[in-house]
Amino acid sequence: MARYIFITGGVVSSLGKGLASAALGALLQARGYQVRLRKLDPYLNVDPGTMSPFQHGEVFVTEDGAETDLDLGHYERFTGVNATRGDNITTGQIYKTIIEKERRGDYLGATVQVIPHVTGEIKDFVLADPGEGVDFVLVEVGGTVGDIEGLPFFEAIRQLGQELPRGHACFIHLTLLPFIKTAGEMKTKPTQHSVKELRSIGIQPDILLCRAEIPIPEGERKKLALFCNVRPSAVIQALDSENIYAVPLDYHEQGLDTEVLDVFGMKDTAPAPDLTRWKDIAHRLSHPDGEVNIAVVGKYTGLTDAYKSLVEALVHGGVANNLRVRLDWIEGEAFERDEDMIAIRLAGTHGVLVPGAFGERGSAGMIRAVQFAREHQIPYFGICFGMQMAMIEAARNLAGIEAASSTEFGPTSEPIVGLMTEWTRGNDREVRQEGDNLGGTMRCGSYEAILLEGSKAAEIYGGVSISERHRHRYEVNIDYRDRIEATGLKFTGLSPNGVLPEICERMDHPWFVGVQYHPELKSRPFDPHPLFASFIGAAKERSRMV
Repeated sequence: MARYIFITGGVVSSLGKGLASAALGALLQARGYQVRLRKLDPYLNVDPGTMSPFQHGEVFVTEDGAETDLDLGHYERFTGVNATRGDNITTGQIYKTIIEKERRGDYLGATVQVIPHVTGEIKDFVLADPGEGVDFVLVEVGGTVGDIEGLPFFEAIRQLGQELPRGHACFIHLTLLPFIKTAGEMKTKPTQHSVKELRSIGIQPDILLCRAEIPIPEGERKKLALFCNVRPSAVIQALDSENIYAVPLDYHEQGLDTEVLDVFGMKDTAPAPDLTRWKDIAHRLSHPDGEVNIAVVGKYTGLTDAYKSLVEALVHGGVANNLRVRLDWIEGEAFERDEDMIAIRLAGTHGVLVPGAFGERGSAGMIRAVQFAREHQIPYFGICFGMQMAMIEAARNLAGIEAASSTEFGPTSEPIVGLMTEWTRGNDREVRQEGDNLGGTMRCGSYEAILLEGSKAAEIYGGVSISERHRHRYEVNIDYRDRIEATGLKFTGLSPNGVLPEICERMDHPWFVGVQYHPELKSRPFDPHPLFASFIGAAKERSRMV
């Protein structure tokens, strides 16, 4: 039977529970164990698909098409284990399920209550089959202890701590140890109160993972152990790491994985970890051969968490080329307000990337960025919305279709981009109905594409059949293919039925590729996505010329 590790947080949010969970999963993998990671989110939204990127950050899409919390991206990148829709649940999903059951009469007239019905659904989710051979299931509880919306989740894991066989549950509490500079002291009281709150609802943490700016003095470590009822060795300091891929190494050095295994009585029998690949990645990131500058022209650049997987995929592309990747975040609207800004911001850059987005705001600026990259032979990478803007740019500026636009922006006589249902001819193999996310039809999850033999895309992928993850409502209109291809922008990847354009590229350009899907979602530090590795390689070539 799998053993369960519950990771909770206290004092403040955004301390890095997701990253800590992912790093611990990587450490257990390095010892030869199989792991699965799951996330409990207390918010009432059914999923983050309709939430503002400025509030929630990125929506991470799984292979099976679930729109989930960005922490699942950390889980996948650190462990290489593909998450599913069964690895993220929200309060909204739980209540939706319960209400549907109650309306059907499944409860046989019983009074439906938080305990046992809500907590029962949470426990069922946690205990759902993790897959054959899984040794550890790591369960992250979103939010912080004391949040009213999180109480059912804490109650559920408290019950599981008693119901699982003895020695099959471990509780890790991530908390903050602030250093008060004016007093010259590290304060343990916030952590003490956080643990007190946790213990008041029946959960005794086995391990304290303490985020701190400076090393924890021995006196404070002993004080925490005494007042929080844990052993001194179970007070693990979590200082800022040089980069996130050094976190597994740093946590191992502090003894986190050893302490976890000790909770389960496995410390003396567990294999030693093989951290070779993490050491290699950390070395590459800290000792690059050079650097490239990439301009990211987007809509949500005020909160880079909205592009979390994209940022990491670019880092992975740098790892593949042994380069440091520096990002210049640019709001698309900035190029609409001041056209002179385009040359100022892009002339010296080594690559331009336009990422996914929804809505018209900033689109004109992104189209100008595409044009500048095309005319000045700067490597260009368009992802989802970025591919659509490349198509519109070619139609307007090269094909003479002045009214070229997207129906997402309003009615147009020249719909270069439009709702899928407008020309997919009802092919339900290509379109899934995802409720009312973003207003209707969404293409979410993994879909196949067929690449043109001899194209740059086929060369980069090393084959002509691929599968990538999507998240969008609008598609490029295949009816404009001949007119757009006459401008030099070729359709080099299509859906298996030949209806939905998946990849476009310019043959007369050093590196100009647009994709309708989100390749960043499948990139790993130890297995960089080939498109990002190639894009950064092209940026490296340009850096030698400018």
